[in-house]
Amino acid sequence: MAEDSAVTIPDEPKVGVLGGTGDQGKGLALRLAMAGIPVGIGSRDQSRAEDAATETGYGCIGRDNATIARWCDIAIVAVPWAGHEALVASLADPLAEKVVIDCVNPLGFDKRGAFPLPVPEGSAAEQAQALLPDSVVVGAFHNVSAVLLLDRDLTEVETDVLVLGDVRAATDAVQRLVSLVPGMRGVFGGRLRNSAQIEALTANLISINRRYKIHAGIKITDLPE
Repeated sequence: MAEDSAVTIPDEPKVGVLGGTGDQGKGLALRLAMAGIPVGIGSRDQSRAEDAATETGYGCIGRDNATIARWCDIAIVAVPWAGHEALVASLADPLAEKVVIDCVNPLGFDKRGAFPLPVPEGSAAEQAQALLPDSVVVGAFHNVSAVLLLDRDLTEVETDVLVLGDVRAATDAVQRLVSLVPGMRGVFGGRLRNSAQIEALTANLISINRRYKIHAGIKITDLPE
């Protein structure tokens, strides 16, 4: 959608996590649900989605991806990179006129560790926007550790989440959503075209985590309160 696109986002949106049966998807679903947000988990296999929703608790529902895409007000694409293009393209109709958060990192792995993969559109988020011309895509949650998200003993996830997009109403709404999770702060990180370096930064964080045996995130300094 164009920069001046009008998007209607409820004050208390329902959030659907598409491809949400992996660790990142389940972790985001858990944290949002713990914050009191209605959450649906989607999968190609509805039984896997139902199992993930039951495991997450907090009233989450599990259905196939298309059903969750229709049900939600804001969608989060959390599918592995290998399945990103096919999943997003298949959901263009149910996601029309909705805000879609893309948190996918196009990464490869070899014996030297993680590294960013080239994406013809520039980034996973830009690929999603190209495939969803009637949706507003926002990049967010790229650099958040799934291990921390899934740790139920951790009451707060202390990290900043960079939010990237071209429609102010959408990025503002995603920043508000992020900040509902205790410890998280949503920070505007630029236009959607700047998503590639944020997605690639995850490769650096993986290297840091392996070297220091931690679960590193990011913090932006000197922001106004």
